[in-house]
Amino acid sequence: MNDNLLIQQVELYKLSIPLKEPFVTSLGTDVSADNVLVKIITNRGIIGFGECSPYMPINGESQDTCFIVGQYFAKALKGKDPLQIEDCINLMDKIIYGNTSIKSAFDIALYDIASQYAGVPLYKFLGGENNKTIITDYTVSIGEPEKMAADALKIKNEGYPAIKIKLGKRGKTDVERIKAIRAAVGNKIPLRIDANQGWKVNEAIETLNALAEYDIQHCEEPIARWKFLKLRKIKKNSPIPIMADESCGDDHDAERLIELKACDYFNIKLGKSGGIFKALKIVRLAEAAGIHLQVGAMIESRLAMTAFAHFALCSPLIEHFDFDTALMFSEDPVTGGIVYEKNGVVKVPETIGLGATIDEGWLGKMEKGCYLIVVRETFFLTMNMSKTNNP
Repeated sequence: MNDNLLIQQVELYKLSIPLKEPFVTSLGTDVSADNVLVKIITNRGIIGFGECSPYMPINGESQDTCFIVGQYFAKALKGKDPLQIEDCINLMDKIIYGNTSIKSAFDIALYDIASQYAGVPLYKFLGGENNKTIITDYTVSIGEPEKMAADALKIKNEGYPAIKIKLGKRGKTDVERIKAIRAAVGNKIPLRIDANQGWKVNEAIETLNALAEYDIQHCEEPIARWKFLKLRKIKKNSPIPIMADESCGDDHDAERLIELKACDYFNIKLGKSGGIFKALKIVRLAEAAGIHLQVGAMIESRLAMTAFAHFALCSPLIEHFDFDTALMFSEDPVTGGIVYEKNGVVKVPETIGLGATIDEGWLGKMEKGCYLIVVRETFFLTMNMSKTNNP
């Protein structure tokens, strides 16, 4: 127990920012990022920031549920030692099952504090090195083949070295989508596909074999996640490597998939794992099993995306990066953090801790419908922050 550093105050913010254009997958359409920010303040002035982007079809959480469950965590963690991260994670797990999205926001804030206290950038605190180039792909929403092909060509012309394509709505049509995209972008740029659980088992096998000629790097989550026992069959019969996404939430899921020999890759998302603490367990399991890794995102801002980038430096097996959604925001609320450079290159900050914050002035200008909860002692004070633009 650290006698000096204690959690003094926790603040929760609803953060809603419209996207530049709708983001469409087989699971639904998103027109805004409806996220939750966590700000943990210690008695020694060290402040940690975290963020989550809940997504109801995947983790069963919404901005509202995260905001409410976060109040339980804030009350329980007040007065605790933020450096005892495992204890804090265990406490949240005892309070409520699941809710991995809001847990990840608290987890990121705790790691921000711990790495600041240690005086090193977060990636160093995690045992990583800033010795590889992080390059994000960019995603094409699912739609009509002609529109997807035009979007893919635009991404190529903007210099991104890889294109991620949302599929999962009728396998035969998905083949036509990829055919149109390849015709538009040529054969040199890598394509990665994500079915978001949209195919049936036989449909997945047929579709993946039909897509073999189009040089696909990997396919994320071809079938419903609860059919994970069938993933091995798909992997065995697919010419395209299989990446587990929705079926790989935490380290327990990863261990099960390894035992089943069900996939070639894991897609780690902190919003699925519950944060960095459990995601590191997935990495260790993957390293032992020779499973290669991608770090992905929901629809987080550059704040959480900065945490993802720090985390992505913790293992050489993390070789793919899906960090594009912050670029889809119509407004950027983040100070510091990762920098998106040309051709999809992502630069990780060398400042201590996470290196990303939300400016107090920006928080004070939140649009109508955004609220601030300040936790003091055992009660919650809610303030309506509605003084500026309506969404």
